Amino acid sequence: MTELTDSNDQHNANKATVFKSSEEQVVQLGLDDGYAYTKIALPDGRLVAIPSRARIGQSGVTWIREEQQRIFEYETAGTIYSVGAVDGEPTRFDGYPTSGLNRVIVQHALQQAGLFGRSLHMVSGLPVAAFYRNDGQRREKAIQKKRDSLKVSVKPVSLLGQSRKPLLQASVAFHEVIPEALAAWYDYVIVTLEDGVTLDADRLSAPVAIVDIGGRTTDYVVVQNQGVVHGSSGSLTRGMLNVQTQVANGIQEQFDLDSLGEQRLAQAVETHCLRLHGKDHDVSALVCAGKRELVERLYSETRRQLGLGAELDSILFVGGGSAALATDIANWFPNQQIADHAAFANARGMLKYLQFVCDDTPAQH
Repeated sequence: MTELTDSNDQHNANKATVFKSSEEQVVQLGLDDGYAYTKIALPDGRLVAIPSRARIGQSGVTWIREEQQRIFEYETAGTIYSVGAVDGEPTRFDGYPTSGLNRVIVQHALQQAGLFGRSLHMVSGLPVAAFYRNDGQRREKAIQKKRDSLKVSVKPVSLLGQSRKPLLQASVAFHEVIPEALAAWYDYVIVTLEDGVTLDADRLSAPVAIVDIGGRTTDYVVVQNQGVVHGSSGSLTRGMLNVQTQVANGIQEQFDLDSLGEQRLAQAVETHCLRLHGKDHDVSALVCAGKRELVERLYSETRRQLGLGAELDSILFVGGGSAALATDIANWFPNQQIADHAAFANARGMLKYLQFVCDDTPAQH
């Protein structure tokens, strides 16, 4: 973990000068390429999110009105994928962060953010347990594999609307990887001002826990005196996608279905309503039961990791799951808070890490 000091201010001033002359070519961003959603934070304040949803093969769809196109095709490592409004393949496997499935979803998010044809400098993340070994040592091979994966070419295959022009690939020129949840700590201690970023000295020295409830994993990081306390940090393989799985099982049993499309399932979890055979069905009980089971598991693990949290100044809940379960987790600790726009806390922290800590000047590349 890089120690943060105010001496980095001059480094950032120098970087701003370097990038001013090449801002048309290089874009900095934070990328939280999660199992459920892929989120991007950009220096102009824009926050972009898309579902992490894709499958191998061509879409097999011809759009009656091309401007309504909702499925896009990409090719990477010789395989074509369809991304967007499709029933996606499962992302909940260990190799997802370095898979072709991940690369095409990330490329689609970059396209949706308007970054086609741009050269990118980015920071992304890995779950805490995938980044650190139990003894606190970094998993260097896994980290390097993640760095390299997003530099593999992903070529847009779809044509752009009525112009029928091919989309231009967004290319990754610089890529650093940090632990998820720790990225949210950087968001917490690095404060954005009109003329750049600075450090909140009080937050920097205070013992803080980050609880990051995501799609597949929930990550815990305790930071004290700018050091990660590994005995209270780690990952639990539980997240909001477990709710989706439980709801799917309940729907299949209740309505005697062999399967249910991933898009329809995600909508049912979000709206508590499932449309079958032209009629709406209330599935609130199934969704609430799925959330309740997840919350109980998360509460037990959070207490195991953090105890009563009495020696911590703050316990910060981040991630899309923290926003979705805000009412359920509201009173776990007297010193807790849920981050603003919690789903984007990691992406914002990754961008701030890039701006404040990384040396990604063009001269190195």
